[in-house]
Amino acid sequence: MSTILLVEDTIANRALVVKLLKAAGHDVIEAADAAAGIREAQTTRPDLVLMDLSLPGMDGWEALRRLRADGGTRDLRIVALTAHAMAGTRDEALAAGFDGYLSKPIDAMSFAETVSRFLGERRG
Repeated sequence: MSTILLVEDTIANRALVVKLLKAAGHDVIEAADAAAGIREAQTTRPDLVLMDLSLPGMDGWEALRRLRADGGTRDLRIVALTAHAMAGTRDEALAAGFDGYLSKPIDAMSFAETVSRFLGERRG
């Protein structure tokens, strides 16, 4: 069983992702903003972080920079999760240091399988 940190500010999105991940047998830690997500990542060292890019206050891009700059969280697997699925956003996210990219709306049929693939890949 894997522990996944979900950093997502929209309650409905959090509820759906948590439901899908728990049904697939994962433990899920929730954070509603980037600052809380960073604290949870530092404390729990989850197997995977799903990071919304558009968060109130600090966005997911800055949260990623801070996690990558911290020796304790630098090697975490962090996947961008965003509704801003414009051309080039995926490439920009990967170039910035995200380990993967998932666009919203979430495909409930394939989401857990896609997340499992990210869990199976090694960072670096």
